[in-house]
Amino acid sequence: MMMSVRTILGATALAALAACQPAVPEDSRFGAGFDQTFDAQRANRDLALSNGVPAAPGVSAQALPAAGSAEDTAAQTAALLAQTGSAADAERLAATANNSGIAPIEASPSNPAPSVINSATGISQENSFDAVSGQRSIESDAARIAANRAQYRVIQPQALPERTDTGPNIVAYALATTHPVGAKLYKRSRFNAGNKYNRSCGEFRHQDQAQIAFLAAGGPEKDRKGMDPDGDGYACTWDPSVYRNTSGS
Repeated sequence: MMMSVRTILGATALAALAACQPAVPEDSRFGAGFDQTFDAQRANRDLALSNGVPAAPGVSAQALPAAGSAEDTAAQTAALLAQTGSAADAERLAATANNSGIAPIEASPSNPAPSVINSATGISQENSFDAVSGQRSIESDAARIAANRAQYRVIQPQALPERTDTGPNIVAYALATTHPVGAKLYKRSRFNAGNKYNRSCGEFRHQDQAQIAFLAAGGPEKDRKGMDPDGDGYACTWDPSVYRNTSGS
């Protein structure tokens, strides 16, 4: 009885192990690591044993171009373009040709050399010795120089015009003063000084005009319009150093 139980358990274990093993394919012609089928390999072997040579696909009998020649470079360029997206290049060229109406030129050693277009103008006649020598001479140049000199107009120096106005001379005033801007020399009223300064100085487009009006109205001692609130004798933003520096240069 004990042997029967053991026999049954052993048979059951063997059946389970057999069920876990992978099934062997019926067609085992495709071996691991082979690039061809078993039949193709056997055919090549039989052909080799019969002193035959299997034909390699894609091999041309045409002679290769010399290394470094233009044809060799063109062939290598074409191969690189074929590997790096020649279809995209063809589409780009077609799109460019359709947009501009002129097919673009592809740089390639196999292309013929571009034609050289000679300039029709060249250098100017003035810079061409052959052209100038045929049109001018030493005598004609001398006559031209004499004609130019005859057109010269000599202007004699004249005396400087005198001042006709009797208004204040701010240049003379600037040279007659020595104190800097902001140094108080004259008494001024502080009543409504800011408003009077802004209103009076705003009437003039230039500081020289303001200084002239200030001196004409009794300045620098008097300042009825409030143009010199700090009492330095200089109205608004006028600065005498501009004329002092000019005189000393």
